[in-house]
Amino acid sequence: MKVHFIAIGGSVMHQLALALHKKGYQVTGSDDEIFEPALSNLQKEGLLPAEIGWHPANITPGIDAVILGMHAKQDNPELQKARELGLQIYSFPEYIYQESREKTRVVVGGSHGKTTTTSMIMHALRNAKKDFDYLVGARLDGFDQSVQVTHAPVIVCEGDEYPASVIEKRPKFHFLFPHIAILTGIAWDHINVFPTFDFYLEQFTIFIQKIEPGGILIYNETDVVLKKLVKANKRADIRYQPYNVPFHTINNGKTTLTIDGQTGVLQVFGNHNLLNLHAAWYVCRELGMNAANYVKAISSFTGAAKRLELLASNDNTIVYRDFAHAPSKVKATIEAVKQQFPNRTLIGVLELHTYSSLNEQFMSEYKGAMDKADKAAVFYSRHALELKRMPELPAEKVIAGFGKEGLKVVNDKNDLMQWLQQHNYNNACLLLMSSGNYDGADILTFAQQVTGNSK
Repeated sequence: MKVHFIAIGGSVMHQLALALHKKGYQVTGSDDEIFEPALSNLQKEGLLPAEIGWHPANITPGIDAVILGMHAKQDNPELQKARELGLQIYSFPEYIYQESREKTRVVVGGSHGKTTTTSMIMHALRNAKKDFDYLVGARLDGFDQSVQVTHAPVIVCEGDEYPASVIEKRPKFHFLFPHIAILTGIAWDHINVFPTFDFYLEQFTIFIQKIEPGGILIYNETDVVLKKLVKANKRADIRYQPYNVPFHTINNGKTTLTIDGQTGVLQVFGNHNLLNLHAAWYVCRELGMNAANYVKAISSFTGAAKRLELLASNDNTIVYRDFAHAPSKVKATIEAVKQQFPNRTLIGVLELHTYSSLNEQFMSEYKGAMDKADKAAVFYSRHALELKRMPELPAEKVIAGFGKEGLKVVNDKNDLMQWLQQHNYNNACLLLMSSGNYDGADILTFAQQVTGNSK
């Protein structure tokens, strides 16, 4: 099997290239820029393109499949050559489906919690010594890569609602056709792609229709929007399994979970994580796991990278980092920390970094998201606005949108560090939320210093 990747340097694209190489396929690729860690990963396996750039000569009649990355544009010369030759061209999810036609496909969809829920399923299956393939959007302890494609009978996929490629504008998760599907919840996001909430909502209706006959939809019944959507789209040929927050207790900052009479102390916390692991349980049960083995496995799950990740701590101060940026994610993350440590001062910092979060018209979606924080700041750099070619975002619009009394809005990384340094961190939790890097501010060093863990 000969496969060529157009835009092989992408974070997920290069992982698929590595997986197919390990499977024994002949893999080639090209890109106009390749950064770490993709550069080293590809180089190590002998897959790094000899020359940077697009080269139509790479496209030959003998290629069985061309996989097109999101980075490639419509006028890409290699794409044009592939079309001229009539080669089979796939987006990333379309190709994943081709590789998993004979597998039981598990797909985790929803506006939030996808990566964590997918990671929980993977962690539990690995602990049970089950053979499976996977596709997940973050690094997970114990897994060398984020994509694995072998001859395993099951594949577990994180199902993204973002467009599949430059020539296939439909969402990625419309191409995976699950036997076991999860929907974690629905909250409007990606407004550059889905300019109205109704249009965004429609993508999840379509996803439900893509479930294979005889399959099952596992859905979060505590999400009012999702529950209404499921009720309006009932299918007679699939099963439905609602889930909610499972029984648990919190004592001294530790959560003890109970499922079907089996108990275990968790490494993660918060209602959003409890919801995620409950959904993961129903998937694992479908795949033949019992409650005792599941609870034992999930008790050792420490989380996906940058999802309530512990950066530093001492007896008086805890610093967490989280990928949260969408309103529902910010709200859930803040509430989780406050619920787990109710007697500590919660200092929350959110960086607005995505197109949606930097859009003035989207600010009202953040109403109440940071209310549970005792002290809160929102940071966004003018540089980020310039890169996205977006207009100025007035601080007063941000303050009005969040509706949080005393909210600090900061645009300069030095001012952000100064704001952080002025607080007392005795008996406190510092929560840093961003999908960016605070315009290069050295947050990690600050976290180590404030907890006395600097090297």
